[in-house]
This record gives sequence, C-alpha cells and structure tokens, in this order.
Amino acid sequence: MIGDADALTCRSPNAGERRGDARPDMVIVHYTAMRDARAARDWLCNPEAQVSAHYLIAPDGTCWQMVDEAARAWHAGVGAWGDVDDINSRSIGIELSNTGSEPFAAPLMDRLERVLAGILERWAIPPDRVLGHSDIALGRKIDPGPRFDWRRLARQGLAVQPPPATPGQFDADARVAGYRWQPGQEPALLAAIRHRLRPWATGPMTDADRAAIAGLARHHPCRDTAP
Repeated sequence: MIGDADALTCRSPNAGERRGDARPDMVIVHYTAMRDARAARDWLCNPEAQVSAHYLIAPDGTCWQMVDEAARAWHAGVGAWGDVDDINSRSIGIELSNTGSEPFAAPLMDRLERVLAGILERWAIPPDRVLGHSDIALGRKIDPGPRFDWRRLARQGLAVQPPPATPGQFDADARVAGYRWQPGQEPALLAAIRHRLRPWATGPMTDADRAAIAGLARHHPCRDTAP
C-alpha cells in the first residue's frame, strides 16, 4: 500500500480506481463530527457507509490508513476547485477526529504535519493544493472550520496563508484562487473564505475580506496540474 509507513491499517472497501488515469494533486482536510476516532474509523471502513478517506487521525495522534494513496477514496462528494470537478479522483482525503466545536489537539496536529509532509513529497503536491472540505463544497460543508490552524501548516510549508494584498474585486479574486460557486451561494463563499483566511470574522463583507482573498489570488493562483 502506498502511504504512511507508520500508520495503522484499517482497509475500507469504499474505494476504487481513480478515473481517467488521474493522479492525486491535492489534499482535502476534513473533520469527522463524530463522538470519537474509533467510531469514525469503524464507520469509514463499513461498506454500508459508502464513504471513506485515505487517513484518519485521532486526538492522541494515532493514525489509520484506510485507502491506498493511489486509489480513489470517497471523501469529497460533490465539489469543485478550479477546473477540477471530480475531486475524489484528484485528491487524498484526511479525516481529523474532531466535533468541529473543540480545538484540534496538539498530538493530532503534530501527526497531521508528518502525514502531510509525506504526501506532498510522494506526489509532488504544492502546498497551495492543500484545501479544506469547505473550500471545495461551498454551502454543503464547513469542515475543518474556523478552529483549524491553517497558519501553523503554512509555517511548515504544508499549506498557504499569504498576507493580505490591496483589496480588489472579491468575486474575481475568489475565482482566480480556485473557488467555484453558483448564483445564490455568495454567502457560503464568504463564509468559506473567512474560515480559511479570517477565522471568527462576522458581519457583512469588508475590505479586510477583499484584501484576504486578493492575497490568496495574487500569491497562489489556482492551477490545474494533472489530467
């Protein structure tokens, strides 16, 4: 199995071949929203669930690999980023055991950093292709949420959190950065960008929001890196 040599194994049947000879060129970070890691592990490895991920990391740092990195796990559902519509065929999914209403434990974050570093090296994935579920499924998913420490990953070169830039046109910069949305989803777009770049910001859009997405668009524009 291609993956993290130190991870425990719990093989999930909820996987298949990547479509169209695709290879992973992005990583999607999730939280489980379940009571504990073992319950999440059992569900992700249950054929009735029809859902899986490549990795699950517990609060104490225990890590299970459930799907070979070369295979297509069923973690992203309907979503898009840039020109990519079949996220599952182009990504590696990491589930973090967290309810969404609590801090992410330090051992979990330490283990996530090691897992991510290995994935990015094995597949030559740039850090700007490490995304949250909320980035690619606007209005449908909110994980990993505002409590997730993107800045910590960025400091390790495992994600990006560029500084704000001169405020521009919010929608145009969001599209350049990679976000895809439909008419009526503008509130979900603002919420997703705030989760990523301005945690805990509330209220109507401000120049701080425009500056944040301008920084992401101008420093790390979305690119399509694989067929």
